[in-house]
Amino acid sequence: MVLVALAGLGAGVINALVGSGTLITFPTLVALGYPPVTSTMSNAVGLVAGGVSASWGYRAELRGQWDRLRWQIPASLLGAVLGAYLLLHLPEKVFAQIVPALLVLALVMVVAGPWIQSWARRQAEAAGRSAEHVTPVRKVLLVFGTFAVGVYGGYFTAAQGILLVGVMGALLPESLQRMNAAKNLLALVVNVVAALSYTLVAFGRISWPVAGVIAVSSLFGGWVGARYGRRLSPNVLRTVIVLIGLIGLYRLMRV
Repeated sequence: MVLVALAGLGAGVINALVGSGTLITFPTLVALGYPPVTSTMSNAVGLVAGGVSASWGYRAELRGQWDRLRWQIPASLLGAVLGAYLLLHLPEKVFAQIVPALLVLALVMVVAGPWIQSWARRQAEAAGRSAEHVTPVRKVLLVFGTFAVGVYGGYFTAAQGILLVGVMGALLPESLQRMNAAKNLLALVVNVVAALSYTLVAFGRISWPVAGVIAVSSLFGGWVGARYGRRLSPNVLRTVIVLIGLIGLYRLMRV
């Protein structure tokens, strides 16, 4: 349980900064002898608490984003419901096979985000629009992208935070820290749906002591990650995202 708690703490910190905390807790549980399905469900239930503390820690960066989030939150919710449904009817390997390609695409968008935003700003200024204006086309693409990541997250939760940051970075004239705040909230919505689905469908297959330990440790980890992650410069935060994404990609390729 000490090892589980340490894994939950690390996952909470990483989820607040980047996402992909599941890539710490899930292998830890499997290595300790818990069956993969039990590990997946217990981990999903426990990490909800870390998502709550991370979202609360980034609440200041969420200000001014609600006009857009009122569209993104329902998209994440509907996507997560569909993803959870697919999880109950399709083998997990269906999504597992495409995760590396999705993760590579997301990392490319995270790295290219500043150039994409600069190009969009020049296009807006040339058209006489405010650089902060989000066109209807980009808003539709954003909502669709959020829905798609929600489907992925409801089915296979690992690295959904990186995918969300990649999508928003390509479409929004926002700072990385503000996008990270939105990512924490949207990922929390997806994780709540996944956790409720597991609880309702397979209550007896969840290890509740493990879920409880992860909940407590990730709650603290999410607070730590939000407290110190908000102080990182955009370039440092982007580097952390890419490094953790590459580590996650390596681990996924070895599964």
